[in-house]
Amino acid sequence: MSGNPTLYLDNCATTPVDPRVLEAMLPYLRGQFGNPSSKHAYGFEAAEAVEEARDDAARLIHARGDEIVWTSGATESTNLALKGLFAAATGKRNGLVTVATEHKATLDVAKWLGRQGAQVTVLPVDEAGLVDLNRLAEAVTDKTLVVSVMGVNNETGVIQDLEAIGRIAAESGAYFHCDAAQAFGKMSLDVDAFGIDLMSVSGHKIYAPKGVGFLYVRGREKKTAVAELIHGGGHEGGRRSGTLNVPGIVALGKAAQLAREELKDEQVRLRRMRDALHARLENELDGVLLNGSPACRVSGTLNISLSGTDAQSVMMACPRLAVSAGSACNAQSVEPSYVLKAMGYSTSRALSALRFGLGRFNTDEEVEQAATWVVDAVRAMRARRG
Repeated sequence: MSGNPTLYLDNCATTPVDPRVLEAMLPYLRGQFGNPSSKHAYGFEAAEAVEEARDDAARLIHARGDEIVWTSGATESTNLALKGLFAAATGKRNGLVTVATEHKATLDVAKWLGRQGAQVTVLPVDEAGLVDLNRLAEAVTDKTLVVSVMGVNNETGVIQDLEAIGRIAAESGAYFHCDAAQAFGKMSLDVDAFGIDLMSVSGHKIYAPKGVGFLYVRGREKKTAVAELIHGGGHEGGRRSGTLNVPGIVALGKAAQLAREELKDEQVRLRRMRDALHARLENELDGVLLNGSPACRVSGTLNISLSGTDAQSVMMACPRLAVSAGSACNAQSVEPSYVLKAMGYSTSRALSALRFGLGRFNTDEEVEQAATWVVDAVRAMRARRG
C-alpha cells in the first residue's frame, strides 16, 4: 500500500494472515455464520468447526482439545491464568514468582496481584537473558501458587529452560504458567514434557488474525482451578463467557495445523536467513553486538545493537523497512527497553538496539536488501557524527 513499508521484517510484532488461513476462515464470515451456542443446523456447523480448531491447537502442544479455552489473545489469557488462579485459590499459597524480562501482560498483572495482597517475586536475568535456575529454585517455596515464565522473549527471542522451570514448580507443588505468545508455532512445545499447567497464546503471531488466542489449562492428573473473570453465560466450560469468535478460531486452528506440518523445515530456513543477516551486518559494520543468548533463541529473531547510533534514527533513515527498535517512544522522551536494561545492558546499547523478526513470507533477497539499507544508514549516521 502507498506510504507503507515495503519490506516487512517485524514478524515478532505481528504476522500477515496466511492465504491458506484466510481461505479456511472466510466461509465463517459468509454463509456459515452460525452461533455455536445455537441448537440448530447453523449453530451445530459452527460448533463443529470450533471443536475441530480446538483439537488442532491442542495437537501442536501435545494437549487435549478440552484443555483449550478460547480467548481474544495472550494478554487476556495471561490475565485469566494468573488472576483466575489467585481468585480460585483456597489454601495457604499466595506467592507469584516471575522474571524481570516478561511481557507487560505478566508484569502488570503481577503488580496488580501484589496490590491485592499476593507475595510477588520478580527474578533478574543474566546478560544472555536467562533466569538463574538456582535462584528460581530458592524463590519457589511451599507458599508459591504459580511460577510464570515466558517461553520466548518477545524482544530478544531468548528461550528459557522450560523443562527445568516446570520441574522446579512441580517439586514445590506450584503451578507453572507460560506466556507462549512468541513460542507457539515457532518451537517444539510439549505441555507434559515441560510440566506446563497454563499457557497463553495469540493467533496473530502465527499467521492468523488479531483478536483470537487461547489459554491452555491442564485438566488431566493435576486439575487446575481457574476462576472465571468474564461472566455471562458460562461459555468455555465456565471459564470464559462470551459468544465465540468462530472465524478467528477457525483461522487459529488452521494456522496451528500449518505450523505443525511446516515447523521443522521453517526453523531451518529462518535460522539460515537470520544468520546470513547477522553475518552481513557484522562483516560490513563495526560495533555490532548481539543481544541475548546466541544459542538459546528462536530461529527467526535477531536483536542487535549498533554502537554509535540510535535505533530510532536508523529506522527513520530506512523508511521502507519495517523493524522494531529496542526503545519505546512516548510524548516526553525515548525510553530504553526494560528488557535489555534488565539484562544489564547500558542505556546507549539499549537505545541502539534493532529487532529483526523474520517470517514465513520473507525471502533471501529481502534479507539482503534490509542489510544494505541498514548498513548504508549506519555508515551515513556515523560519518555525520565524525
